[in-house]
Amino acid sequence: MKKLSREQGVKSVKLARETIEGLFREKSKQKSYKDNFLKQKRGVFTTLTKDGELKGCIGFPRPLMELGKAIKDSSIKAATEDPRFSPVTEEEIDQVCIELSILTQPEEIVYEKDEQLIEKIEIGEDGLIVSSGFRTGLLLPQVAKDNQWDAEEFLSNTCVKAGLNRDAWRKRNLTIKKFQAQIFLEEEPGGKIIEK
Repeated sequence: MKKLSREQGVKSVKLARETIEGLFREKSKQKSYKDNFLKQKRGVFTTLTKDGELKGCIGFPRPLMELGKAIKDSSIKAATEDPRFSPVTEEEIDQVCIELSILTQPEEIVYEKDEQLIEKIEIGEDGLIVSSGFRTGLLLPQVAKDNQWDAEEFLSNTCVKAGLNRDAWRKRNLTIKKFQAQIFLEEEPGGKIIEK
């Protein structure tokens, strides 16, 4: 699927901010975005940070809904429903930076040996989804890069996110998929929006 332009990325982040701010003000003040790119079905994650620390991160890995709806839903959930953090308050919204990861369709990695699997993961480019039964863990591409993990550490930490043992990826009884993400973020709360 075609990448978003810088202008489309900026509009996407602005939509996320206006959606979160809309939790604390009249809905009628929110802009209505009717751009065609927002009608494409895309996976998306909204990440919120405050003072450089994670404040919420929720999204949809698969393209099950239109991008505009996915941005709105993931933004609200990241601000109010991430169980690891208290909900964003009206006072905090001006201290929170928003980052959007627009995802490609996840694709299963086919491999026979561990070495082949490791070779097929590009750190900084690929995100991972590990699934086993009802357990699923997902880590965005920037997580491995930010933590300076190699492919093995990335696989292990994705397994842990799924509630599995660190070395579960070596056992072949799970599914491993990879995806890429286009990342747009605010340099400061409500400030300039750049592509990472």
